[in-house]
Amino acid sequence: MGNPKAFLYIPRQEAGYRPVHERISDFGEVEQTLNTSERKLQASRCMDCGVPFCHWACPLGNRSPEFQEALSNGKWREAYEILSRTNDFPEFTGRICPALCEKSCVLKLSINSPVTIREDEAAIIEAAFREGYVTAKHYKRNGMKVAVIGSGPSGLATANQLNRKGYQVTVFEKNEYIGGLLRFGIPNFKLHKTVIDRRLKIMEDEGICFKPNSEIDLTHLPEGFDAYAICIGTPEARNLNIPGRELKGIHFAMEMLAQQNRILAGQHFDANERICAKNKKVLVIGGGDTGSDCIGTANRQGATSVCQIEIMPQPPVDYNPATPWPQWPLVLKTSSSHEEGCIRRWCLSSNRFIGTDDGKVSGVEVEEVEWISDKNSERPQMRLTGKKEIIETDLVLLAMGFLKPQLPELPSNAIIVGDAATGPSLVVRCIAAGRQAAIEIDKMLQKDSSFNQ
Repeated sequence: MGNPKAFLYIPRQEAGYRPVHERISDFGEVEQTLNTSERKLQASRCMDCGVPFCHWACPLGNRSPEFQEALSNGKWREAYEILSRTNDFPEFTGRICPALCEKSCVLKLSINSPVTIREDEAAIIEAAFREGYVTAKHYKRNGMKVAVIGSGPSGLATANQLNRKGYQVTVFEKNEYIGGLLRFGIPNFKLHKTVIDRRLKIMEDEGICFKPNSEIDLTHLPEGFDAYAICIGTPEARNLNIPGRELKGIHFAMEMLAQQNRILAGQHFDANERICAKNKKVLVIGGGDTGSDCIGTANRQGATSVCQIEIMPQPPVDYNPATPWPQWPLVLKTSSSHEEGCIRRWCLSSNRFIGTDDGKVSGVEVEEVEWISDKNSERPQMRLTGKKEIIETDLVLLAMGFLKPQLPELPSNAIIVGDAATGPSLVVRCIAAGRQAAIEIDKMLQKDSSFNQ
């Protein structure tokens, strides 16, 4: 590194978010950026550790010390080339990744002030697009074709890597736009959809064929392909089957999030179809990232109040001895959406939905729970306490996670990729899974090709 002691006198500086009063009035990205000189200083804080735990923690194996050194020396193109060797879509991970790398940074352990790896990553790829470093390349074709079913992060990564290996790749997407979770599940205030379109243009120019509005029956895969990558994600949300579930005003989180993204893309929905939080008391059931996205969306739509409840206990603040460094710390996470206005409550189980005479939800009966350690199990056991109350609400959003899909028997030349194989995970893990799937498909087809010869 240029100065291995820079971290001693250069403090961590995050770009931060736009002011709350400004950002809740639109769906523009909430994160700000540092200028070029400040970003170089942040990159110089990297210690170039003998054992880079950031590299170990990253599912993609990103070489953070190497691209930080290039960035700190103003070598933006070199930084981009290093980053793009391991990461197909830094513009996605640089915006929405929870930065497992930063939690494993040695500076996180020593002074609780890790290098701003995620922000630096985003700055590098934005500079690369701005300066024209990202251009379409053309690859020699090997005569074989692969179908990718699903265009989320795992599907796009699989397609991108197979295309580079010379395969003719066709991506099938059941929805009207390409992007899967990136397009429909993540709000624009975290990932603006022009960022996706920009990358898709490059991929199309490189020869990948995208077919939206193409729902594929997995029991009858399209003919004419040498292999198939099943990248359908986890389309089924976890339901809450308690009395009153049929009441109007109770929706899965993804119904609201996907509809809002479609509206921002120019689509129109009738009043009876519209899921809108304007002038409503919103209750979000589920304490994860999807629930957080619902909070930010509800506030932008004009909710009068937002409450988020979680059945699990509140995580520790800052440090959790159960997940020591360099593990991912299970601690309290406060997102930009939480900062915009939300009541958060834990250890609450939902017993029943309460409705009005005309069939609309008006409240939820919740009951406090306790979590008790069980000597016979690693998992604590839940116990209802009998302490009940009613939370008034006009709109309920279910954000309790997603179910791993049950897939039919597939042919031997089909590989299940990403969340479809593992259950719900992170975008960065899906990209890593797509890259690995491309390697496996290539080995399989090249082996078959050699055998046939």
